[in-house]
Amino acid sequence: MDLVIQPGMTYYRISSIFNVPLQQLLNANPYTNPSMLRIGQVIKVPYYQTHSYKIQSGDTLWSVSQNNQIPLDQILATNPIDPYQLRVGDTITLPVRINNDILNFDQLYTSERLEDDLFTLVNQYPFISLREIGRSVQNKPIYEVSIGEGDKHVHINGSFHANESITTSVIMRFLHDYLLSLSSGEPIRDVNMNAFYDQITLSLVPMVNPDGVDLINQGLPDDEAIRDLVLSINNQSTNFNNWKANIRGVDLNNQYPANWEIESNRKRQQPSPRNYPGPYPLSEPEAKTMANLVEEKGFDRVLALHTQGEVIYWGYEGLEPREAQTIVNEYGRVSGYIPIRYVDSHAGFKDWYIQEYRRPGYTVELGRGTNPLPFSQFDEIYEETLGIFLVNLFF
Repeated sequence: MDLVIQPGMTYYRISSIFNVPLQQLLNANPYTNPSMLRIGQVIKVPYYQTHSYKIQSGDTLWSVSQNNQIPLDQILATNPIDPYQLRVGDTITLPVRINNDILNFDQLYTSERLEDDLFTLVNQYPFISLREIGRSVQNKPIYEVSIGEGDKHVHINGSFHANESITTSVIMRFLHDYLLSLSSGEPIRDVNMNAFYDQITLSLVPMVNPDGVDLINQGLPDDEAIRDLVLSINNQSTNFNNWKANIRGVDLNNQYPANWEIESNRKRQQPSPRNYPGPYPLSEPEAKTMANLVEEKGFDRVLALHTQGEVIYWGYEGLEPREAQTIVNEYGRVSGYIPIRYVDSHAGFKDWYIQEYRRPGYTVELGRGTNPLPFSQFDEIYEETLGIFLVNLFF
């Protein structure tokens, strides 16, 4: 909600009037000087939408406040008017706290729908940070969402693989529910989300592989050269259910310099819907984008969401720290997923992170079945994964 500054207003006063934590209010307005608010200046107040109301005969601001269950000081703050000069037919603005869902989770994401939903969330909750961290082969943006003020920096990503885009829905649903909980004050599974905000800085990349996801969920792209390439890789078939790779046939989770040569020697030697590690490590812009993000941010732990199997891979070559097992055991307890320490696999995002940083890294395989998992599993998968998200507050 946009708020026009009136005489005597300060960030502290606005925080008190609208019951918005001061730090979140400041974060929603990063380019303003907190000590130099000017009359007429416009700032953003999170958690509120505005509705228009036309003054009726007999109305007073007090009666409008009572009838609409909106505190009078919020109406006065939102409307720079003389309360004793109301006229029938005048229109005022009513601030309404967001307490209901603002996104729908009834279908799989495309990159365009993801972008629309991210912009919707930023507009309503402007204290979150949304930035483009890279571009795909087809020049589609790859977004990172950051939220929170904590010293513990946790990163979660989804849709490394094209036919696993239900992971994007899981991440977006958590982000949505987290924000709604902050607005409504209702905890999630008895967890106060303001405590989550204060203790954890959360980084989310909901869709690492936008080209691949769109191939699965929308079909062949319009670009003729890309269409020809994809059909050639897929043996002229238009059934892409088996497609894990990016748009030029490279498996993004086989792209990292953690014994990449082993995977290169034993997997596909040319572009393929799955299992081609590429011509060299980090050859693909999507994989390079994620490596750059980790190198920039230096996260305390990372979780890469995949499907399927209901297992959590958490070790790599004995390089994982001791606390990684304590954390994964709790992830397993709350989700019902089985922790697995080692498998004969290399060159994954989690593998590289553990190798380079010696910090806890996890590959979480959501759900069971054959990829792409049916969207009918979404609610169940989300509830299983929600506990894993929340555990990060305590471990």
